Amino acid sequence: MTSESFEPVTAPSRRTALAAVGAAGLAVALTACSSSDDSSSDSSDTSSSSSTSGSTTAQGDAGGTELAKTTDIPEGGGKIFASQGVVVTQPTAGTYKAFSSKCTHQGCAVSSISDGVIVCPCHKSEFSVTDGSVKKGPATTALPAEQITVSGDSITLA
Repeated sequence: MTSESFEPVTAPSRRTALAAVGAAGLAVALTACSSSDDSSSDSSDTSSSSSTSGSTTAQGDAGGTELAKTTDIPEGGGKIFASQGVVVTQPTAGTYKAFSSKCTHQGCAVSSISDGVIVCPCHKSEFSVTDGSVKKGPATTALPAEQITVSGDSITLA
Protein backbone atom coordinates (compact mmCIF):
# COMPACT_ATOMS: atom_id res chain seq x y z
CA MET A 1 0.00 0.00 0.00
CA THR A 2 1.47 3.24 -1.13
CA SER A 3 0.24 6.52 -0.01
CA GLU A 4 0.48 9.47 -2.32
CA SER A 5 1.91 12.55 -0.84
CA PHE A 6 -0.27 15.59 -1.42
CA GLU A 7 1.48 18.88 -1.28
CA PRO A 8 -0.68 21.90 -0.60
CA VAL A 9 -0.84 24.45 -3.38
CA THR A 10 0.51 27.76 -2.21
CA ALA A 11 -0.82 31.15 -3.24
CA PRO A 12 1.45 33.43 -5.21
CA SER A 13 3.86 35.37 -3.09
CA ARG A 14 3.27 38.97 -2.26
CA ARG A 15 6.21 39.96 -4.44
CA THR A 16 4.70 38.10 -7.44
CA ALA A 17 1.33 39.80 -6.93
CA LEU A 18 2.91 43.27 -6.75
CA ALA A 19 4.99 42.58 -9.86
CA ALA A 20 1.86 41.54 -11.77
CA VAL A 21 0.00 44.68 -10.71
CA GLY A 22 3.01 46.83 -11.72
CA ALA A 23 3.23 45.13 -15.12
CA ALA A 24 -0.49 45.71 -15.72
CA GLY A 25 -0.09 49.39 -14.81
CA LEU A 26 2.86 49.71 -17.16
CA ALA A 27 0.86 48.11 -19.97
CA VAL A 28 -1.96 50.62 -19.44
CA ALA A 29 0.49 53.54 -19.46
CA LEU A 30 2.17 52.34 -22.65
CA THR A 31 -1.18 51.84 -24.34
CA ALA A 32 -2.18 55.40 -23.44
CA CYS A 33 1.11 56.74 -24.81
CA SER A 34 0.83 54.79 -28.04
CA SER A 35 -2.68 56.05 -28.74
CA SER A 36 -1.38 59.60 -28.21
CA ASP A 37 1.40 58.94 -30.68
CA ASP A 38 -1.13 57.58 -33.18
CA SER A 39 -3.14 60.81 -33.07
CA SER A 40 -0.07 62.94 -33.62
CA SER A 41 0.91 60.82 -36.62
CA ASP A 42 -2.62 61.26 -37.94
CA SER A 43 -2.16 64.99 -37.51
CA SER A 44 1.07 64.94 -39.45
CA ASP A 45 -0.62 63.01 -42.25
CA THR A 46 -3.33 65.67 -42.35
CA SER A 47 -0.79 68.46 -42.67
CA SER A 48 0.94 66.88 -45.63
CA SER A 49 -2.30 66.18 -47.47
CA SER A 50 -4.03 69.48 -46.76
CA SER A 51 -1.61 72.23 -47.57
CA THR A 52 -4.37 74.72 -48.40
CA SER A 53 -6.79 73.82 -45.62
CA GLY A 54 -5.46 76.66 -43.47
CA SER A 55 -6.43 79.27 -46.01
CA THR A 56 -9.43 81.39 -45.34
CA THR A 57 -12.74 81.80 -47.06
CA ALA A 58 -13.87 85.38 -47.59
CA GLN A 59 -17.59 84.62 -47.64
CA GLY A 60 -20.05 82.00 -46.51
CA ASP A 61 -21.76 80.96 -43.34
CA ALA A 62 -19.22 79.10 -41.23
CA GLY A 63 -21.56 78.11 -38.44
CA GLY A 64 -18.53 77.58 -36.17
CA THR A 65 -17.09 79.25 -33.12
CA GLU A 66 -16.07 82.89 -33.47
CA LEU A 67 -12.45 83.15 -32.41
CA ALA A 68 -11.59 86.81 -32.84
CA LYS A 69 -11.92 89.98 -34.83
CA THR A 70 -9.42 90.52 -37.64
CA THR A 71 -8.02 93.49 -35.72
CA ASP A 72 -7.05 91.13 -32.85
CA ILE A 73 -4.52 89.29 -35.03
CA PRO A 74 -1.30 91.28 -35.56
CA GLU A 75 0.24 91.40 -39.03
CA GLY A 76 3.34 89.17 -39.18
CA GLY A 77 2.24 87.47 -35.96
CA GLY A 78 -0.76 85.73 -34.53
CA LYS A 79 -2.76 84.72 -31.51
CA ILE A 80 -3.07 81.40 -29.68
CA PHE A 81 -6.54 80.17 -28.72
CA ALA A 82 -5.63 77.47 -26.21
CA SER A 83 -9.15 76.35 -25.34
CA GLN A 84 -9.90 75.71 -29.03
CA GLY A 85 -6.47 74.20 -29.71
CA VAL A 86 -5.76 76.57 -32.59
CA VAL A 87 -3.32 79.32 -33.57
CA VAL A 88 -4.50 82.05 -35.96
CA THR A 89 -1.86 84.06 -37.82
CA GLN A 90 -1.77 86.96 -40.25
CA PRO A 91 1.44 86.46 -42.26
CA THR A 92 0.66 89.40 -44.57
CA ALA A 93 -1.99 92.10 -44.40
CA GLY A 94 -5.45 90.59 -44.86
CA THR A 95 -4.24 86.96 -45.11
CA TYR A 96 -5.27 84.76 -42.19
CA LYS A 97 -4.07 81.22 -41.51
CA ALA A 98 -4.88 78.74 -38.77
CA PHE A 99 -2.90 75.81 -37.38
CA SER A 100 -3.18 73.31 -34.57
CA SER A 101 -1.64 74.60 -31.35
CA LYS A 102 -0.28 71.11 -30.57
CA CYS A 103 3.44 70.77 -31.33
CA THR A 104 4.16 67.87 -33.67
CA HIS A 105 7.29 66.91 -31.71
CA GLN A 106 5.79 65.68 -28.44
CA GLY A 107 2.34 67.23 -28.28
CA CYS A 108 3.02 70.23 -26.04
CA ALA A 109 0.86 73.30 -26.57
CA VAL A 110 2.68 76.12 -28.34
CA SER A 111 3.02 79.15 -26.11
CA SER A 112 4.11 82.22 -28.04
CA ILE A 113 4.44 83.89 -31.42
CA SER A 114 7.26 86.29 -32.20
CA ASP A 115 9.42 87.30 -35.16
CA GLY A 116 7.24 85.37 -37.60
CA VAL A 117 7.47 82.04 -35.74
CA ILE A 118 5.19 80.03 -33.47
CA VAL A 119 7.24 78.70 -30.53
CA CYS A 120 6.79 75.51 -28.50
CA PRO A 121 8.06 75.92 -24.92
CA CYS A 122 8.94 72.26 -24.32
CA HIS A 123 11.92 71.87 -26.67
CA LYS A 124 11.92 75.24 -28.48
CA SER A 125 10.64 74.00 -31.85
CA GLU A 126 9.68 76.90 -34.12
CA PHE A 127 7.03 76.95 -36.86
CA SER A 128 6.36 79.48 -39.63
CA VAL A 129 3.33 81.77 -39.22
CA THR A 130 2.90 81.56 -43.01
CA ASP A 131 2.42 77.82 -43.51
CA GLY A 132 3.12 76.08 -40.19
CA SER A 133 6.35 74.56 -41.53
CA VAL A 134 9.21 73.73 -39.17
CA LYS A 135 11.74 76.56 -38.92
CA LYS A 136 13.74 75.01 -36.08
CA GLY A 137 13.62 71.50 -34.59
CA PRO A 138 13.49 69.11 -32.88
CA ALA A 139 10.03 68.91 -34.52
CA THR A 140 10.21 67.52 -38.06
CA THR A 141 6.58 67.86 -39.14
CA ALA A 142 4.65 71.07 -39.83
CA LEU A 143 1.75 72.14 -37.64
CA PRO A 144 -1.47 70.78 -39.17
CA ALA A 145 -3.62 73.42 -40.84
CA GLU A 146 -7.04 74.19 -39.38
CA GLN A 147 -10.10 75.56 -41.20
CA ILE A 148 -11.18 79.13 -40.45
CA THR A 149 -13.54 81.51 -42.18
CA VAL A 150 -13.15 85.28 -42.37
CA SER A 151 -16.40 87.14 -42.86
CA GLY A 152 -16.14 90.90 -42.61
CA ASP A 153 -14.04 91.48 -39.51
CA SER A 154 -14.93 88.17 -37.85
CA ILE A 155 -12.69 85.08 -37.79
CA THR A 156 -14.60 81.86 -37.19
CA LEU A 157 -13.38 78.34 -36.58
CA ALA A 158 -15.03 76.20 -39.23
